[in-house]
Amino acid sequence: MAVSGTLYISQNSFHAKKLLAVAELSNVKLKTDDLTMVKSTHENLLSNQVYFVSSKGQHLCSPNAIALYLSNAMTALKDQFHVVEVVEWLNIADTEFLPHVLTWVLPCLSVMEFNKSKIEDAKQQLAAQLRWLNSLMYSRTFLVGERLSVADVVLACNLLPAFQHVLDEKQRTQYINVTRWFLTVVNQPFFKKVYGPWELCVKPAEFERSKYQEFESATSGKAKKNKKPKEPAAKPAPEPKKPPEDDEDEDVPAEPKQKDPFAAFPKGKFDMEAFKRVYSNEDTITKALPYFWEHFDPENYSIWYCEYKYSNELAKVFMSCNLITGMFQRLDRMRKNAFASVCVFGTDNNASISGIWIWRGHELAFKLSEDWQIDYESYTWSKLDPAAEKTKKLVEEYFAWEGSFDGKTFNQGKIFK
Repeated sequence: MAVSGTLYISQNSFHAKKLLAVAELSNVKLKTDDLTMVKSTHENLLSNQVYFVSSKGQHLCSPNAIALYLSNAMTALKDQFHVVEVVEWLNIADTEFLPHVLTWVLPCLSVMEFNKSKIEDAKQQLAAQLRWLNSLMYSRTFLVGERLSVADVVLACNLLPAFQHVLDEKQRTQYINVTRWFLTVVNQPFFKKVYGPWELCVKPAEFERSKYQEFESATSGKAKKNKKPKEPAAKPAPEPKKPPEDDEDEDVPAEPKQKDPFAAFPKGKFDMEAFKRVYSNEDTITKALPYFWEHFDPENYSIWYCEYKYSNELAKVFMSCNLITGMFQRLDRMRKNAFASVCVFGTDNNASISGIWIWRGHELAFKLSEDWQIDYESYTWSKLDPAAEKTKKLVEEYFAWEGSFDGKTFNQGKIFK
């Protein structure tokens, strides 16, 4: 099937270059135009960076959907599983890798506000993902099959900012298989045609407050310049008086505020938010752990160990991570009174999940609210003795993501805070 159409893009769009590279790989001849050309007629665009209209008038606005469509000429002759694998990698590239790359890189380029906690978390998450990918690429040349595919192009494009701005040679040597694969992709003629010359990171970029302020002033100034002046609002017409019989409907009682499930427990002396700040901004071993044990209130707070019951069902490591992320999202209302470090151990098809939780009170917290009972029964829960040396060892290992972990091989971790 011959693929053709017009790709509408915004200036300096990250996704646009990625799609142009996919088009070059697939030998698809694309017309390009300014995205503003279609915004006036398509007000409900999901994407503000790219929009595709095929020669048959079909419309797509998701970058991954467009990438898959443009690569159809390459995937048409493959079996269905090959296509599904490609789709899986497109999702991994955009949902697992790209958010952490941008959270780390953009502040280093002084185009996003610097937040040490978020950047450190992104660095740790990306490092864990790169370790996973590095082990996977030990026996592979490309992500799917034996030939370069759209999956390789999209993931390489998503990792490009990291390799260009923050991953210096010392860091790249930690991921030698990923680096080999990445350089294979970006040195292809079609890739160079779109991205032009660029260099690998020599010295990691660092946030500069003055540059960020200049960037912020320039972008806010541009926004003001492009903003149309508001027309004077018409004087509202007087509202008709309501008939007397409607007056009784005006006094509608306000919805009651949601009660904090932890309200029944004493607040105690442990300042959870203060500890989280120390954990986020200071060294875990030398600062955060001593702070925790110095201020922890065992009378009003408890420490728990959890372990996922169905390890035999864990296939891909990234899926295991998604289980943890989904659980954290559903427990969002617990954050004020809880902290956790939950880790994935092992590799694909041989993984396990376990973690350490701290919360206010001595009961199993998930029973306090029906909203919190979706995931917890998939885990075994053990209350730990804060005074026991074994507990202190577990807390140190899970908070620092370092240690023996009873012989388990650490893969990556996620923090609930």
